[in-house]
Amino acid sequence: MMKWKKLLLSLSLCIFVTGCSSSQEYPTEYPESPAQQVSEILWPQSPGVDVLTDSRYAMVDMSNVSQGYVTARLLSSASKIKLQISKDDKKYNYDLTSMEYTAFPLQMGNGIYTIKILSQIEGTKYAVVASTQKEVTIQDEFSVYLYPNQVVNYGPDSIVVNKSFELTKDDKDDLTRIYHLFEYTVDVLDYDYEKADYVSDTYVLPDLTQAIENGSGICFDYASLLAALCRIQGIPARVIVGWTDIEYHAWVEIYLENEGWINPKVYFAKNDWSLVDPTFSDSGNADYTGKYEEVYHY
Repeated sequence: MMKWKKLLLSLSLCIFVTGCSSSQEYPTEYPESPAQQVSEILWPQSPGVDVLTDSRYAMVDMSNVSQGYVTARLLSSASKIKLQISKDDKKYNYDLTSMEYTAFPLQMGNGIYTIKILSQIEGTKYAVVASTQKEVTIQDEFSVYLYPNQVVNYGPDSIVVNKSFELTKDDKDDLTRIYHLFEYTVDVLDYDYEKADYVSDTYVLPDLTQAIENGSGICFDYASLLAALCRIQGIPARVIVGWTDIEYHAWVEIYLENEGWINPKVYFAKNDWSLVDPTFSDSGNADYTGKYEEVYHY
């Protein structure tokens, strides 16, 4: 596996790329919108109305599939358990690591999902211990990218919540909010080369509190942090994992009303475009213009 050495957080917006004049200020003017309130943050729920369980290893709560997620937890730590969520020819496998409910996104759109609980037999061999199919109609396509989940993981007491509101308290529009959240991600994190060496052979989930407190992380941490900061402000954001011309990476796409999912360029300063990419910004490689090829997104 190639090392996760750089973050590719990518945004593009045509209004940044065209129509620039010498009197224009940056970030480009964007329509004002009310500030997000703490009470408006979306939190996953597990009411237990519709569940899948094998009664031994794990439980999956499917009560809120219309909101774009399921939650799952271990019932026992005796075995290594995976949650598999698939639709059509796309499949996501997750390690279940907690006896507390964690959310997992239904990011493959409307349709019939297959949800399985897998128990390790040995090594990479797993057996299906529970399985079901679920017809999913998501009420709001953006809600999938507004809830925390296993990859973009935070809770009401997480320091990232207070930080998101602190950084945007004076902002009047979402574009300026994104700008300040990006700047913070660049400023607070340094690239952790030691962790990068470690995860070249081991999959490690982002820990946002640890990343902020340590002031370091790899591309997965950078991407997850920026996505979390945006979601807390009610701005849909998704973490993308895939290939660039350089190596395997993680980046972010962010949704702006009337503009769509913006990727990969954005102008924050006149005549100076940049990938919204904290790691590249730190390393002076913000002039990358190669491919972005998604494998997964969360």
